[in-house]
Amino acid sequence: MDLNMTRRGALGLAAGAVAAAGLTACGGGTAGGTSSQVQDTKRKGAMADYKTGVDFRATEPLEFTVLYSDHPNYPYKADWLLWQEITKRTNVTLKPTLVPMSDYNQKRNLLVAAGDSPMIIPKTYPGQETPMVSSGAILAVSDHTNLMPNYTEQVAKWKLESELARLKQTDKKYYLLPGLHEEVWPDYSLIVRKDVFDREGIAIPKTWDELYSALKKLKERYPAVIPFSDRYEGKSLTNILSVTYGTQMGWGLISGVQFDTAKDAFTFAGSTDDFKGAVGYLAKLVSEGLLDPASFTQKDDQAIQKFVNGQSFVISGNSQDPPTHRASMDKVLGAGKYEIVKISNPAGPKGALMVGSRLENGIMLSAKAAQQDTFVAMMQFIDWLWYSPKGAELVKWGVEGTTFTKDASGKRKLAADINYVGLNPAGTKALNKDFGFSGGVFAYGGSTELLQSMFRDEEIAYQKDMAATHKPAPLDPPFPFSDAEREQATLLQTPVLDTVNSNSLKFITGQRPLSEWDTYVKECDAKGAAKYLEMVNAAYKKTK
Repeated sequence: MDLNMTRRGALGLAAGAVAAAGLTACGGGTAGGTSSQVQDTKRKGAMADYKTGVDFRATEPLEFTVLYSDHPNYPYKADWLLWQEITKRTNVTLKPTLVPMSDYNQKRNLLVAAGDSPMIIPKTYPGQETPMVSSGAILAVSDHTNLMPNYTEQVAKWKLESELARLKQTDKKYYLLPGLHEEVWPDYSLIVRKDVFDREGIAIPKTWDELYSALKKLKERYPAVIPFSDRYEGKSLTNILSVTYGTQMGWGLISGVQFDTAKDAFTFAGSTDDFKGAVGYLAKLVSEGLLDPASFTQKDDQAIQKFVNGQSFVISGNSQDPPTHRASMDKVLGAGKYEIVKISNPAGPKGALMVGSRLENGIMLSAKAAQQDTFVAMMQFIDWLWYSPKGAELVKWGVEGTTFTKDASGKRKLAADINYVGLNPAGTKALNKDFGFSGGVFAYGGSTELLQSMFRDEEIAYQKDMAATHKPAPLDPPFPFSDAEREQATLLQTPVLDTVNSNSLKFITGQRPLSEWDTYVKECDAKGAAKYLEMVNAAYKKTK
């Protein structure tokens, strides 16, 4: 799992809005003819009998260009086993264009806008493709999914049609091949010092109210400590909190609107009573010294140091964090002198709801790809590598007998000298850094079995409890904009969301009293919230 990729759902219309102004409209759709004409004539290297259960192998050596997000923790190596094995199995050589992960989104958008991108463009979250549609530089991939038997089988088997419908633009096509998950899988929650909770007779909280009570007791026992000091600038905390209040905050505040089923219309999220309730809860924690106000501004490392040093007892995190924290805490506090646990997401006024979409970051294709005589082979290759069971296992686990073994029951185990996310601490080599597998460019999506095959027992227990006790938050219906509407909506949305985010921080940290809420709502309208909401509802009704 790639830390950067676990923030799926945190990027959308707002994330791509910056790129919109730099893209000129010249029509979308399939370049170089109709989809059937392209598929009939661009078959160099393609298999005639490719289908599910058949391993793709090009009928002659091929080379495809790919945009590669270079992660600083496992930087690109030309001699990785990953590249060798892909070529060995598929007769395809991938030619990567390297972009530092920190600059990936901006560089990707610029390359697409200039028409200079590689053919295959991974690491694109649902919604990020939207501003690029009007340029005609990316392909309407929904025209060509008939070439992808593994992809179409997963969509049908896992009943993903309604989620894919949210990707459709005004032309009723979609331009992103997303990573597909069999089930919703929550990743981010709270990590707590269970030994401290147990010592003070405090039960692990199951609701936000219980968390408040727990933090109050901890503050009474340890008056010099602020028990909860968070990371991610509070965006994970506000994300998982807000859905249980029936609204959107933090990473979840993407479009700025939320759907009201009773009214069959969208409302502006930042001015609802639910939003006010979530803000008020956090403001109460801060005002009573239970939540560190620095949680919303401090660097992640600062928050982590407070937690591992015993200066706080609660922090946000994901499945990768517990083993990392334990390694640090063993040195600071001493092995066996503490216990930490990632708890199930607390429930709120709207119940036990969890953030999650079954669509992962995925792949755009350059419109020029459809002009290549190897186009059909490229679609078959993508289908096998990203969506087939064997391809997904390869990019995640590597090569059986070399990087992992599999027992009679099908359970996988890393080779004795290889480690990854703490699965084999004795290993001296890293599955991603030394071999190229389990990186964020290729390894995402897939069956629940494959996803959980790299989970530790504690993470599987968390997933099971969440599945048994929580429901996914309902997904809002789509409201695609035309090119002209999107440009206008972006101009309205940006200052409005800036107003929401800046004032939320002021309310939470006590810089502005909640008694000024009505004034703040009027400020949002003055920035264009009402006009933006009008555009959203018009687009929704037109789509409906």
